[in-house]
Parts: sequence; structure tokens; C-alpha cells
Amino acid sequence: MNPRPWALWRAQVAAILRLEIRKTLLARRGLWIYLLAFAPAVLLWIHAGLNLRDGRTCDLGRDSLIFAGMFQFFYLRLAIFFGCVGVFMNLFRGEMLQKSLHYYLLAPVRREVLLVGKYLSGVIATSVIFCSGTALALAALFVHVPRAVTEQYLFQAGGLSHVLAYLGTALLACVGYGGVFLVMGFLFRNPIIPAALVLVWESMNPFLPSLLKKISVIFYLQSLCPVPVSARVGDFSFLTILTTPTPAYLAVPGLLLVTLAGLLLAARNVRRLELNYGTE
Repeated sequence: MNPRPWALWRAQVAAILRLEIRKTLLARRGLWIYLLAFAPAVLLWIHAGLNLRDGRTCDLGRDSLIFAGMFQFFYLRLAIFFGCVGVFMNLFRGEMLQKSLHYYLLAPVRREVLLVGKYLSGVIATSVIFCSGTALALAALFVHVPRAVTEQYLFQAGGLSHVLAYLGTALLACVGYGGVFLVMGFLFRNPIIPAALVLVWESMNPFLPSLLKKISVIFYLQSLCPVPVSARVGDFSFLTILTTPTPAYLAVPGLLLVTLAGLLLAARNVRRLELNYGTE
């Protein structure tokens, strides 16, 4: 196969990324996404600051369990979920409403290449935001405990692998939910409808048959979380995953397959996309 088309497509994707990442990260309408991502970190840093002021230290093991519950029930099920709704559903639908998508469609760029460029820009932007929020929240756990305890936790008790697992899971959540809501942006004009439908489906995951569990994003993300959350962390026992967690070497490919299915469906829709701004 002639390699020149691939080189051209890579250059076009890179150009789209430069335009879209800046637009997504600096969009005023996306300020609420930053609030979702960094609100837990702000609260944890306030808690750490008060402890440092009063000369108190906390139980790192207990705080790690609290963070595990916060990550699984707030970050994954609410913050990243709705952040991806706001970013990915607007990648095409938002430009239709602003009557600017035709500039892309008139350019000599394959629509599939445009789709890949926009999707990757959304993944990069949401990953930067939510991985940064997760990292800052984790840092707040360590700042008000003795350094020796932190080093023992990170390098002897497996804490460093937990930190990497949380960051990796946040990244994969952006990848998975991004693929789902990208295709939803083609199927629905109002983001509330698909967000509600997917939220109900994800919330029902613990009670679905084994085969249906795998047609969701939260099933794989829950398996990747390093610390299982018991019913003692808040009153969320009804949300606990009822099946044995899937190993990471199966959960990651499974999540990527679900994402790929969404992207293929989105590619099918973008090829048939016709603009009629009068109806948008």
C-alpha cells in the first residue's frame, strides 16, 4: 500500500488536534467541567491544610479507602461521565449549532480523518483535566502524613501501583465514555436524553446478566480500580459490583472493543452526515 495517504492523514489529524484541543480546553462553556474535576481535590487540600495548621496527622489507610469510594462513585460515575457528555457530544453537534462545521466538511479531509482528529482531541483534553484532578486529590492524601509513612505506602505497600492505576483508569474512562457520547452526538440533538439513557444503563450494570454487563463502560472501569469499595464507604452498597472483577489484561481490551464499536458506528454516521442549519 502506498504510504503517502497515511502520512497525509497523520498530518491532517495533527492539524485538527492543534485546533480542537485549544478550543476544548479554553472554552468558556466548559468551565463547569473543571469544577467537576477539581472540586474533590480542593476539598481534600482544605482538609490537609487544616490538619497541617493544627499539627494533626491522619490515618493514610483510612484516607485511601475514602478516596477509593470518592473515585469510584464520584469521578467515574458522575464527574468523568458528565464531563465526557459535555465535551464529546459537542464535537460535532456544537459546531452544527454554531454553524461552523461546514468549514471542516469543505476542506479536503476525509470525514473519518476528521472524526479521529476530533475524538483524539476530546480524549486528550478530558484526560488532561481529569487525570490532573485525580493526581491533585491523591497528592492531598500524602501531604499531611509523615514522609516515612508516605514512602512506606508508595514503595513497600504497593501504593505507587494504586496511584498509577487510578490515573490509568481515569484515562480509560475518558476513552470509553468519549466513544459512547461521540456517537450519541450524531443520534440525538438534546444531550440530556442520551446522558440519561446511558446513566440508567450504567447504574443497572450490577444487576444485569453477565453478557449484558460487558456492553458497558463502568463494568471494565470498576475492574481496574485498585481498591475495592465496601458498603462501609458511604451508603452506596446498592451500587457495589456483584460479580468478580475482570483481570486488567481482559478489562482493558474489553473496554477498547466497546469504544471501537462506538467509533465505527460514529464513522458510519459521519459519512452520511448532511448539514441543514435551518433544522438545527
